[in-house]
Amino acid sequence: MKAIGSLALAATLALSAQAQPPSNTSAPTPKMYFADSSRLGVPFAKDPSVIRFQGAYWMYYSLPAPRPTSEAAGQGQTGWGIGIARSTDRIHWAKAGEVQPVQEVEKAGIAAPGARVIDGKVHLFYQTYGKGALDSICHAVSSDAIHFDRDPTNPVYRPTQMPWSVGRAIDAEVYPHGKELWLFFATRDPAMKIQQIGMASAPIGSGFGRGTWRDLSTTEPVIKPELPWEKTCAEAPTVLRHGGLYYLFYAGAYNNTPQQIGVATSRDGRKWTRIGDQPLLANGAPGSWNSSESGHPGVFTDDDGRTYLYFQGNNDNGKTWFLSMKEIRWHGSKPYLVEP
Repeated sequence: MKAIGSLALAATLALSAQAQPPSNTSAPTPKMYFADSSRLGVPFAKDPSVIRFQGAYWMYYSLPAPRPTSEAAGQGQTGWGIGIARSTDRIHWAKAGEVQPVQEVEKAGIAAPGARVIDGKVHLFYQTYGKGALDSICHAVSSDAIHFDRDPTNPVYRPTQMPWSVGRAIDAEVYPHGKELWLFFATRDPAMKIQQIGMASAPIGSGFGRGTWRDLSTTEPVIKPELPWEKTCAEAPTVLRHGGLYYLFYAGAYNNTPQQIGVATSRDGRKWTRIGDQPLLANGAPGSWNSSESGHPGVFTDDDGRTYLYFQGNNDNGKTWFLSMKEIRWHGSKPYLVEP
Protein backbone atom coordinates (compact mmCIF):
# COMPACT_ATOMS: atom_id res chain seq x y z
CA MET A 1 0.00 0.00 0.00
CA LYS A 2 1.18 3.49 -0.77
CA ALA A 3 1.24 5.96 2.12
CA ILE A 4 -0.27 9.41 1.63
CA GLY A 5 -1.02 12.32 3.91
CA SER A 6 -1.37 16.05 4.26
CA LEU A 7 0.34 18.31 1.75
CA ALA A 8 1.81 21.75 2.41
CA LEU A 9 -1.22 23.09 4.22
CA ALA A 10 0.18 26.05 6.10
CA ALA A 11 -1.40 28.50 3.68
CA THR A 12 -4.79 26.80 3.72
CA LEU A 13 -5.34 25.87 7.36
CA ALA A 14 -6.29 29.41 8.28
CA LEU A 15 -8.97 29.32 5.60
CA SER A 16 -10.61 26.20 7.00
CA ALA A 17 -12.03 26.70 10.45
CA GLN A 18 -15.20 27.76 12.21
CA ALA A 19 -16.89 29.84 9.54
CA GLN A 20 -18.44 33.27 9.83
CA PRO A 21 -22.11 33.79 8.93
CA PRO A 22 -22.66 34.82 5.30
CA SER A 23 -23.85 38.37 4.78
CA ASN A 24 -27.16 37.26 3.25
CA THR A 25 -28.23 35.26 6.32
CA SER A 26 -30.64 36.99 8.66
CA ALA A 27 -31.39 34.05 10.96
CA PRO A 28 -28.99 32.91 13.73
CA THR A 29 -26.26 30.48 12.72
CA PRO A 30 -25.75 27.23 14.63
CA LYS A 31 -22.97 26.60 17.16
CA MET A 32 -21.16 24.37 14.71
CA TYR A 33 -20.64 26.08 11.36
CA PHE A 34 -17.62 24.79 9.48
CA ALA A 35 -16.39 25.24 5.91
CA ASP A 36 -13.16 25.06 3.94
CA SER A 37 -12.13 27.90 1.60
CA SER A 38 -8.82 26.42 0.46
CA ARG A 39 -10.02 25.16 -2.94
CA LEU A 40 -12.39 27.83 -4.27
CA GLY A 41 -11.75 30.87 -2.11
CA VAL A 42 -15.32 30.57 -0.78
CA PRO A 43 -16.62 28.28 2.00
CA PHE A 44 -17.18 24.78 0.61
CA ALA A 45 -17.29 21.48 2.52
CA LYS A 46 -19.70 18.58 1.99
CA ASP A 47 -20.49 15.01 3.11
CA PRO A 48 -19.35 14.91 6.76
CA SER A 49 -18.26 11.74 8.57
CA VAL A 50 -17.14 11.97 12.22
CA ILE A 51 -15.23 9.57 14.49
CA ARG A 52 -13.46 9.68 17.86
CA PHE A 53 -9.88 8.45 17.75
CA GLN A 54 -6.86 8.79 20.04
CA GLY A 55 -8.54 11.33 22.32
CA ALA A 56 -9.83 13.69 19.62
CA TYR A 57 -12.70 14.02 17.17
CA TRP A 58 -11.98 13.75 13.46
CA MET A 59 -14.21 14.85 10.62
CA TYR A 60 -13.73 13.79 7.00
CA TYR A 61 -15.49 15.75 4.27
CA SER A 62 -15.53 16.31 0.52
CA LEU A 63 -13.43 19.09 -1.01
CA PRO A 64 -14.29 20.41 -4.50
CA ALA A 65 -11.95 20.46 -7.47
CA PRO A 66 -9.90 23.68 -7.22
CA ARG A 67 -10.14 26.59 -9.60
CA PRO A 68 -7.35 26.48 -12.21
CA THR A 69 -5.84 29.71 -10.82
CA SER A 70 -5.86 28.59 -7.18
CA GLU A 71 -2.86 27.67 -5.04
CA ALA A 72 -4.21 24.12 -4.77
CA ALA A 73 -4.17 23.78 -8.57
CA GLY A 74 -0.60 25.07 -8.55
CA GLN A 75 0.30 22.19 -6.24
CA GLY A 76 -1.07 19.71 -8.76
CA GLN A 77 -4.48 19.20 -7.17
CA THR A 78 -7.00 18.96 -10.01
CA GLY A 79 -9.87 16.77 -8.82
CA TRP A 80 -12.13 16.44 -5.81
CA GLY A 81 -10.41 15.41 -2.57
CA ILE A 82 -11.14 14.69 1.08
CA GLY A 83 -10.52 17.18 3.87
CA ILE A 84 -9.64 16.23 7.44
CA ALA A 85 -10.57 18.40 10.44
CA ARG A 86 -9.84 17.89 14.14
CA SER A 87 -11.82 18.95 17.23
CA THR A 88 -11.75 18.53 20.99
CA ASP A 89 -15.43 19.32 21.54
CA ARG A 90 -17.30 18.06 18.42
CA ILE A 91 -18.30 21.66 17.58
CA HIS A 92 -15.20 23.76 16.84
CA TRP A 93 -13.00 22.33 14.08
CA ALA A 94 -9.62 23.11 12.57
CA LYS A 95 -8.31 21.60 9.37
CA ALA A 96 -5.61 18.98 9.94
CA GLY A 97 -4.89 17.58 6.50
CA GLU A 98 -6.17 16.27 3.20
CA VAL A 99 -6.45 12.95 1.40
CA GLN A 100 -5.59 13.49 -2.27
CA PRO A 101 -6.10 11.19 -5.26
CA VAL A 102 -2.99 9.05 -5.85
CA GLN A 103 -4.12 5.83 -7.53
CA GLU A 104 -5.02 5.57 -11.20
CA VAL A 105 -8.65 4.80 -10.36
CA GLU A 106 -8.80 8.02 -8.32
CA LYS A 107 -7.28 10.41 -10.86
CA ALA A 108 -10.58 12.21 -11.59
CA GLY A 109 -11.14 12.75 -7.86
CA ILE A 110 -12.37 11.15 -4.63
CA ALA A 111 -15.24 12.19 -2.38
CA ALA A 112 -18.00 11.28 0.10
CA PRO A 113 -15.87 9.70 2.86
CA GLY A 114 -17.22 7.27 5.43
CA ALA A 115 -14.89 6.69 8.39
CA ARG A 116 -15.00 3.98 11.06
CA VAL A 117 -12.53 2.90 13.78
CA ILE A 118 -11.96 -0.87 13.54
CA ASP A 119 -9.35 -2.75 15.60
CA GLY A 120 -7.56 0.44 16.59
CA LYS A 121 -7.20 1.92 13.10
CA VAL A 122 -9.18 4.39 11.02
CA HIS A 123 -10.76 2.77 7.99
CA LEU A 124 -11.82 5.26 5.34
CA PHE A 125 -14.24 4.23 2.62
CA TYR A 126 -14.85 6.72 -0.17
CA GLN A 127 -15.99 6.96 -3.77
CA THR A 128 -14.29 7.63 -7.04
CA TYR A 129 -15.58 10.80 -8.69
CA GLY A 130 -16.66 11.62 -12.23
CA LYS A 131 -16.98 8.10 -13.65
CA GLY A 132 -20.79 8.07 -13.86
CA ALA A 133 -22.14 4.52 -13.86
CA LEU A 134 -18.64 3.19 -13.12
CA ASP A 135 -18.05 5.09 -9.87
CA SER A 136 -17.01 2.66 -7.14
CA ILE A 137 -16.00 2.41 -3.47
CA CYS A 138 -12.34 2.59 -2.41
CA HIS A 139 -10.69 1.87 0.94
CA ALA A 140 -7.71 3.19 2.92
CA VAL A 141 -6.36 2.66 6.46
CA SER A 142 -4.60 4.97 8.93
CA SER A 143 -2.92 4.67 12.32
CA ASP A 144 -3.03 8.42 13.05
CA ALA A 145 -6.24 9.63 11.30
CA ILE A 146 -4.24 11.76 8.82
CA HIS A 147 -1.83 9.56 6.84
CA PHE A 148 -3.55 6.78 4.91
CA ASP A 149 -2.41 3.59 3.16
CA ARG A 150 -4.48 2.78 0.09
CA ASP A 151 -5.87 -0.68 -0.53
CA PRO A 152 -3.91 -1.98 -3.55
CA THR A 153 -7.07 -3.64 -4.92
CA ASN A 154 -9.01 -0.34 -5.16
CA PRO A 155 -11.77 0.02 -6.07
CA VAL A 156 -12.84 -2.59 -3.56
CA TYR A 157 -16.58 -2.65 -4.32
CA ARG A 158 -19.32 -2.02 -6.82
CA PRO A 159 -22.59 -4.01 -6.98
CA THR A 160 -22.70 -6.86 -9.49
CA GLN A 161 -25.69 -8.95 -8.37
CA MET A 162 -28.39 -6.28 -8.18
CA PRO A 163 -30.50 -6.09 -11.37
CA TRP A 164 -32.27 -2.97 -10.06
CA SER A 165 -28.89 -1.12 -9.99
CA VAL A 166 -26.72 0.16 -12.83
CA GLY A 167 -23.68 -1.11 -10.89
CA ARG A 168 -22.55 2.22 -9.47
CA ALA A 169 -21.60 2.70 -5.78
CA ILE A 170 -21.10 6.05 -3.99
CA ASP A 171 -21.72 7.53 -0.49
CA ALA A 172 -20.14 4.68 1.48
CA GLU A 173 -21.13 4.01 5.11
CA VAL A 174 -19.83 1.00 7.05
CA TYR A 175 -21.16 -0.48 10.28
CA PRO A 176 -19.64 -3.44 12.22
CA HIS A 177 -22.20 -6.16 12.92
CA GLY A 178 -20.80 -9.18 14.73
CA LYS A 179 -18.32 -10.89 12.42
CA GLU A 180 -19.39 -8.79 9.44
CA LEU A 181 -18.86 -5.26 8.26
CA TRP A 182 -22.01 -3.91 6.63
CA LEU A 183 -21.56 -1.52 3.73
CA PHE A 184 -24.39 0.83 2.81
CA PHE A 185 -24.08 2.84 -0.39
CA ALA A 186 -26.06 4.86 -2.93
CA THR A 187 -26.53 3.67 -6.50
CA ARG A 188 -28.61 4.57 -9.55
CA ASP A 189 -31.23 2.55 -11.37
CA PRO A 190 -30.24 1.12 -14.78
CA ALA A 191 -31.44 4.33 -16.48
CA MET A 192 -29.14 6.43 -14.21
CA LYS A 193 -32.06 8.60 -13.07
CA ILE A 194 -33.24 7.32 -9.67
CA GLN A 195 -30.86 7.21 -6.71
CA GLN A 196 -31.41 4.30 -4.30
CA ILE A 197 -29.61 2.71 -1.35
CA GLY A 198 -28.03 -0.74 -1.45
CA MET A 199 -26.17 -2.97 1.00
CA ALA A 200 -23.25 -5.40 1.00
CA SER A 201 -21.08 -7.10 3.63
CA ALA A 202 -17.55 -8.43 4.18
CA PRO A 203 -16.02 -10.52 6.99
CA ILE A 204 -14.45 -8.31 9.70
CA GLY A 205 -11.08 -10.04 9.35
CA SER A 206 -11.02 -9.99 5.56
CA GLY A 207 -9.13 -6.74 5.04
CA PHE A 208 -12.12 -5.41 3.03
CA GLY A 209 -10.36 -5.63 -0.32
CA ARG A 210 -11.89 -6.43 -3.67
CA GLY A 211 -13.43 -9.90 -3.71
CA THR A 212 -14.32 -9.92 0.01
CA TRP A 213 -17.71 -8.23 -0.41
CA ARG A 214 -21.06 -9.99 -0.82
CA ASP A 215 -24.10 -8.21 -2.27
CA LEU A 216 -27.02 -8.31 0.18
CA SER A 217 -29.80 -6.23 -1.39
CA THR A 218 -29.99 -8.42 -4.48
CA THR A 219 -33.75 -8.27 -5.13
CA GLU A 220 -34.64 -4.70 -4.14
CA PRO A 221 -33.09 -1.55 -2.64
CA VAL A 222 -32.74 -1.03 1.10
CA ILE A 223 -34.41 2.35 0.60
CA LYS A 224 -35.74 3.87 -2.62
CA PRO A 225 -37.48 7.25 -3.02
CA GLU A 226 -41.19 6.82 -2.36
CA LEU A 227 -42.37 9.93 -0.50
CA PRO A 228 -43.13 13.24 -2.26
CA TRP A 229 -40.31 15.10 -0.50
CA GLU A 230 -37.77 12.43 -1.56
CA LYS A 231 -38.53 13.03 -5.26
CA THR A 232 -36.18 10.75 -7.27
CA CYS A 233 -33.31 10.36 -4.82
CA ALA A 234 -32.46 8.45 -1.64
CA GLU A 235 -28.73 8.63 -0.84
CA ALA A 236 -26.07 9.27 1.83
CA PRO A 237 -27.00 6.40 4.20
CA THR A 238 -25.60 6.51 7.74
CA VAL A 239 -26.38 4.04 10.53
CA LEU A 240 -26.48 3.79 14.33
CA ARG A 241 -28.00 1.37 16.85
CA HIS A 242 -30.20 2.47 19.76
CA GLY A 243 -32.45 0.52 22.10
CA GLY A 244 -32.36 -2.71 20.11
CA LEU A 245 -33.09 -1.06 16.75
CA TYR A 246 -30.91 0.02 13.85
CA TYR A 247 -31.55 3.52 12.54
CA LEU A 248 -30.70 4.48 8.98
CA PHE A 249 -30.57 8.23 8.37
CA TYR A 250 -30.58 9.18 4.69
CA ALA A 251 -30.89 12.15 2.34
CA GLY A 252 -33.99 12.47 0.21
CA ALA A 253 -34.05 14.42 -3.10
CA TYR A 254 -31.02 15.65 -5.03
CA ASN A 255 -28.96 18.63 -3.84
CA ASN A 256 -30.84 21.90 -3.35
CA THR A 257 -34.21 20.64 -4.62
CA PRO A 258 -34.25 20.76 -1.52
CA GLN A 259 -32.42 17.79 -0.04
CA GLN A 260 -33.70 16.87 3.44
CA ILE A 261 -33.00 14.07 5.93
CA GLY A 262 -35.23 11.11 6.76
CA VAL A 263 -34.97 8.06 9.04
CA ALA A 264 -35.86 4.37 8.78
CA THR A 265 -35.56 1.61 11.39
CA SER A 266 -34.81 -2.10 11.32
CA ARG A 267 -34.49 -4.97 13.78
CA ASP A 268 -32.17 -7.04 11.61
CA GLY A 269 -30.43 -4.43 9.46
CA ARG A 270 -31.92 -5.88 6.29
CA LYS A 271 -35.57 -4.77 6.16
CA TRP A 272 -36.17 -1.07 6.84
CA THR A 273 -39.31 0.93 7.67
CA ARG A 274 -39.55 4.72 7.68
CA ILE A 275 -40.55 6.29 10.99
CA GLY A 276 -42.90 8.74 9.24
CA ASP A 277 -43.75 10.47 6.00
CA GLN A 278 -41.96 13.75 6.77
CA PRO A 279 -38.22 14.50 7.01
CA LEU A 280 -36.58 14.45 10.42
CA LEU A 281 -34.52 17.47 9.39
CA ALA A 282 -35.97 19.78 6.74
CA ASN A 283 -34.26 22.61 4.92
CA GLY A 284 -34.36 25.95 6.74
CA ALA A 285 -36.82 28.77 6.39
CA PRO A 286 -36.13 31.60 3.92
CA GLY A 287 -33.25 33.72 5.21
CA SER A 288 -31.65 30.90 7.20
CA TRP A 289 -28.18 29.49 6.52
CA ASN A 290 -29.63 26.19 5.22
CA SER A 291 -32.65 27.42 3.29
CA SER A 292 -31.47 25.61 0.13
CA GLU A 293 -31.07 22.25 1.88
CA SER A 294 -30.21 20.18 4.94
CA GLY A 295 -28.53 17.16 3.42
CA HIS A 296 -26.02 14.30 3.38
CA PRO A 297 -26.21 13.15 7.02
CA GLY A 298 -23.43 11.53 9.03
CA VAL A 299 -24.32 10.11 12.46
CA PHE A 300 -21.84 9.74 15.31
CA THR A 301 -22.20 8.03 18.71
CA ASP A 302 -19.73 9.29 21.31
CA ASP A 303 -18.14 7.24 24.08
CA ASP A 304 -20.80 8.45 26.55
CA GLY A 305 -23.60 7.12 24.35
CA ARG A 306 -24.83 10.52 23.16
CA THR A 307 -25.53 10.69 19.44
CA TYR A 308 -25.13 13.49 16.92
CA LEU A 309 -26.27 14.21 13.39
CA TYR A 310 -23.77 16.02 11.16
CA PHE A 311 -25.05 17.41 7.87
CA GLN A 312 -24.42 19.88 5.06
CA GLY A 313 -26.40 22.97 4.10
CA ASN A 314 -26.36 26.25 2.22
CA ASN A 315 -28.64 29.13 1.25
CA ASP A 316 -27.40 29.93 -2.27
CA ASN A 317 -28.23 26.77 -4.26
CA GLY A 318 -24.77 25.30 -3.83
CA LYS A 319 -22.42 28.20 -4.48
CA THR A 320 -21.17 27.58 -0.93
CA TRP A 321 -21.53 24.61 1.46
CA PHE A 322 -21.30 24.53 5.26
CA LEU A 323 -21.26 21.66 7.76
CA SER A 324 -23.22 21.71 10.99
CA MET A 325 -24.51 19.37 13.69
CA LYS A 326 -27.49 18.68 15.95
CA GLU A 327 -27.76 16.30 18.88
CA ILE A 328 -30.09 13.32 18.48
CA ARG A 329 -32.35 12.65 21.46
CA TRP A 330 -35.12 10.11 21.87
CA HIS A 331 -38.82 9.88 22.68
CA GLY A 332 -38.88 6.14 23.24
CA SER A 333 -37.85 4.75 19.85
CA LYS A 334 -38.37 8.04 17.97
CA PRO A 335 -35.40 10.37 17.41
CA TYR A 336 -35.67 14.15 17.59
CA LEU A 337 -33.06 16.88 17.15
CA VAL A 338 -31.82 19.67 19.44
CA GLU A 339 -29.03 22.22 19.26
CA PRO A 340 -25.90 20.93 21.07
